[in-house]
Order: sequence, then C-alpha cells, then structure tokens
Amino acid sequence: MTAGPEALMQAAAEVARIAGDVALRWYRTGAAVETKADGSPVTIADREAERVAREWIVQRFPADGILGEELGAQNPEAPRRWIIDPIDGTKSFVRGVPLWGTLVAVVEGDEVLAGAAYFPPVGELAAAGRGCGSWANDVRAHVSLVETLAGATVLTTDDRFPDRPDRREAWERIARQAAVSRTWGDCYGYLLVATGRADVMVDDVVSAWDVAAMQPIVEEAGGVFTDWAGRATAFGGSAIATNAALAGRVREAIDA
Repeated sequence: MTAGPEALMQAAAEVARIAGDVALRWYRTGAAVETKADGSPVTIADREAERVAREWIVQRFPADGILGEELGAQNPEAPRRWIIDPIDGTKSFVRGVPLWGTLVAVVEGDEVLAGAAYFPPVGELAAAGRGCGSWANDVRAHVSLVETLAGATVLTTDDRFPDRPDRREAWERIARQAAVSRTWGDCYGYLLVATGRADVMVDDVVSAWDVAAMQPIVEEAGGVFTDWAGRATAFGGSAIATNAALAGRVREAIDA
C-alpha cells in the first residue's frame, strides 16, 4: 500500500495503541517473567502484544517487512519495514512501574518515515511523521528552550552504564553539570525530551526497536537525535536526544 508520512504516522499510532492495550491486560497481574539469552526479561504480554501488532500490519500492509524485538524478522527484503517493540521498559513493566511503552516505527532503509509511542498506564500517545510535526495526545509537541546544562533536566535508563562502562564518565560529566539527573528512562525519557519536560536523554546501548520510533518524535518536535558518535540515526547502537539549544553542549561533554 502506498502511503505518505502522515498516513504512516496515523497507522503507526493506531497499531501502537492496539498493541499497547493488549500489553496492559497483563500489567500488574503477576505475569510470569522469563529471561532471554541476552539477560533481559520477557513476558507473555510482550509476545501477545507483538503478535497482535504483526497481524494488524500484515492485513493492511502485506508487502511490507516487519522486525520485532520478540518474534524476529518477517519479509526482511521488503523496501519498507515496520519495527516493533511491544514493551520498551519491560523491567519497569514487571515491577509495576508505569514508565513503559509500545513503540512502532516505519522505515525505508535507515530512514525512519514515521513513529509512534504509546504509554498505556499513563495515557500518553506520541506520534510523528517526516514533515508532519510531532504530536502528543493530539497537541503539537515541542522541545524545551533550556540553553544551559546548569538549568537542564538530564535522563538516562541506567546510570551504571553496565553495557558500556567506558561511557559512564561522559554521562557523569553531563549529570554533574545538570540541575536534575534522573533514571527510569527507557522510551519515556525520549518522550519527556520531545515534550519539553526534560532536556537530555542518553542511552549507551540500544537496539533499533528501542529508539527508531522516538527519532522522528524528537526531531519533529525541534530536537536533535543522534547516536553516541553524533550521527543522526536510530541504527547506531546508542542514542542521545536533546533540545536544539543543548545539542552542542552535550556533544562537548561527551567528547571532552
């Protein structure tokens, strides 16, 4: 099916909401938790939410490929792919913390055409399409105007940086200068940057399904989204999102 960025944005938002509501059925129910080969947790909620999302996409966009965190790749040679993370923040999910979300991105090559992020426990839905703006609960989203790290709220998912301890020092430089530093980031941290409630979000190690949806949401809100090396990509294995005013200062702190 041929569809422009606005139609893809709306489609991504719809499937994110549908899949997220499926995941919500298991939230705070004591669902059994398994440990995957990489040490991360997974539940029936992850798998069922992704299964429903895949069914929705196949029915409406049968020529497209799909890549999901839990169920792998489908039609991987297709020019356009949907990237799904049924529950980003599963560690929060299994502990009853509401800062988790369902992420859906639509990509061609390494270009993210549209993305949506739905946060069922807190009732927030953000979506963006290239050239269509970034929207949070149907209100245009904008990053903050904070210009100094001394006035900034900075976020990360885990300030131990267990996967890349060599990057911990850079995070500590940023956090020491900031007005406020917080964890429990995951996808919710990127939403906070896109909506101006936080100013910087960094992750030392991510997969495409963790952040592809968030790249257009941040950028269309006026923010800057890069990997750790400064490339504007969701496929670099790491992620840094800032408002526009702080992008250079954060880069200086990382490169120092």
